[in-house]
Amino acid sequence: MPSLSGYKSDLDYSYAPGIFPSVECMKARPERVRRLLLHSGAAGREGLEKLTAMAAALGIRAEEADRALSRISGKENCYAAAVFEKFEDTLDPDRPHVVLHQPGDCGNVGTILRTALGLGVEDVALIRPCADLFDPRTVRASMGSLFRLRVKVYGSFEDYRREAGERDFYPFMLDASVPLAQALERGVSPRRTLIFGNEGRGLPPEFADIGQPVRIPSSDKVDSLNLAIAAGIGIYAFSEREREAEP
Repeated sequence: MPSLSGYKSDLDYSYAPGIFPSVECMKARPERVRRLLLHSGAAGREGLEKLTAMAAALGIRAEEADRALSRISGKENCYAAAVFEKFEDTLDPDRPHVVLHQPGDCGNVGTILRTALGLGVEDVALIRPCADLFDPRTVRASMGSLFRLRVKVYGSFEDYRREAGERDFYPFMLDASVPLAQALERGVSPRRTLIFGNEGRGLPPEFADIGQPVRIPSSDKVDSLNLAIAAGIGIYAFSEREREAEP
C-alpha cells in the first residue's frame, strides 16, 4: 500500500477517524481493514487497548502516524484511524429503506446513518450528486454506523427504483403531501422507502407523483427542519408504527 495522504474521493480506500469508529470498522468489516494508524499521544485513551488487541488478533498492521492522522482528520486530537477498502452492498428488498436524494453535507449524511441504524433501519441509498459516503467526515459523523448498514450509491433515483422493485414510497415534501400522522393511519409495510431531499432544495416537484408524499407539520416560525432532524423524525415515526402493529 502506498504512503498515506489526505483523503481523495478517487482513492479505493478511506479512513475511519477516531477510536470508536475504528473499533466499529474492525468489528463489522474486518476483511476490509488494511491497517491501523495510531497517534503517539494515544496511550491511556478509552478504548485504545481494545482497538489494538482487535488489530493484533486480526493480523492488521498498527503503526504510529501522527502527521497522517492530522491530515486525515484536520484535527490535532485524532488518536486513531482504521484504513479500510471502500465497499458497496446490495439492499435487502424486503426491509425498509431510506433514500437520501442528492444530500450535500457529510455531517448530515453521517448523522442520518447513525440514526437509521439506531432505529432499526439497516438499508440506506444515496442518489448522486451527493456528499461522499466514504469521506472521513461522513464516517466520523456516523460514529462507525456506516460499517453496520447495507449502503449503496446510485446514479439516479430511477436506477434505485428499478433495482428496488415494487415498494411503498414516501417522499418527504410539501407538494401534494399529507401530514405524517395521517400517512401512518393507513399502516406501514416493511417494503417501504422514505425519501428525503437536499438540504437547500428539498425534493424535485416530480416526486409528488411518487407514492404518498408526506410532510412533518412544524411551526410557521421556521422555514424548514434540518435534514438530519427531519429524517430522524420520519424514520422513528414509521418504525414505531410498524412495532405497534406487531402481534
